[in-house]
Amino acid sequence: MSRWDREDRIKVQPMKTAVVTGGAGFVPSHLVDLLLAEGLRVVALDNFVTGHARNIAHLAENERFEFREADVAEPFEVEGEVDYVFHLASPASPIDYVRIPIETLKAGSYATHHSLELAVRKKARFLLASTSEVYGDPEVHPQVESYQGNVSTTGPRSCYDEAKRYAEAATMAYHRHHGLGTRIVRIFNTYGPRMRLDDGRVVPAFIGQALQGKPLTIFGDGSQTRSFCHVSDLVAGIWRLMQSDCGEPVNIGNPREMSIKEFAEAIALATGTQTGWKECPLPEDDPKVRRPDISRAREVLGWEPVVAFEDGIRETIEYFKGVVGAEKASVTD
Repeated sequence: MSRWDREDRIKVQPMKTAVVTGGAGFVPSHLVDLLLAEGLRVVALDNFVTGHARNIAHLAENERFEFREADVAEPFEVEGEVDYVFHLASPASPIDYVRIPIETLKAGSYATHHSLELAVRKKARFLLASTSEVYGDPEVHPQVESYQGNVSTTGPRSCYDEAKRYAEAATMAYHRHHGLGTRIVRIFNTYGPRMRLDDGRVVPAFIGQALQGKPLTIFGDGSQTRSFCHVSDLVAGIWRLMQSDCGEPVNIGNPREMSIKEFAEAIALATGTQTGWKECPLPEDDPKVRRPDISRAREVLGWEPVVAFEDGIRETIEYFKGVVGAEKASVTD
């Protein structure tokens, strides 16, 4: 009798499988990296509407990683056992809301249902990536999960805000009706490598403009505030939430708040540029303040951000130096 036939033999735990929708996107690709580092098998799906193949190119030889080009707004299937479904597929920047509003709505509605149905079929735990945008232009500050928001249903951002609010409702309906284990993370402003230079959000916009010697574009008078969380902190919080017993929405973000004008000054200092800035009209429905109350994340998950803004922004600037350099090289070729 071999040692593996003994009654007290070591039991090897089967490898768990995670499905990540939008897996070639900025945040999802970092989550894929974390899950692989945790020993999981990962199946990522993306249609490359806003994601990019370069974000997952480094995983091409990883035997535990599988990529499928697919639009999850259409029905899809994943063969074999699935333990976790992370639904992160969605456009996530204001420039995308204007360019592809219908696709944005479908990501929050059809794609959420298809991802939830997969979780039901596989008896998997499900996590929805929601957003601080569900709070709209908030009248409560900082934003706590119990706040129900101040959101326009008809404005230019509504295709994203309302899609995410609907996705939360759908997630809770599946939880109540099917008994599905569900988690909801409300993501606040996130930054780091793999952001798109042209995605319209303030971090890549300011860094790209500074590196190219252009004035930084400030909308309004720059007094509106944001709170920036490094992507590595965010995905660590998402993974903790998925493993937790918390079925209520959880804010994941960095409570360090700064005005847009303060952020512009920080970027100028970090890049060593003095290009100044130009002011443009504030877009419709643009939130005046944004800062997460992370009490629930601290108490329930034992999570809080650890990456200092100065360190994270330095790393992000180095990444964008490579992107800007590559674009300049392609123009001269």
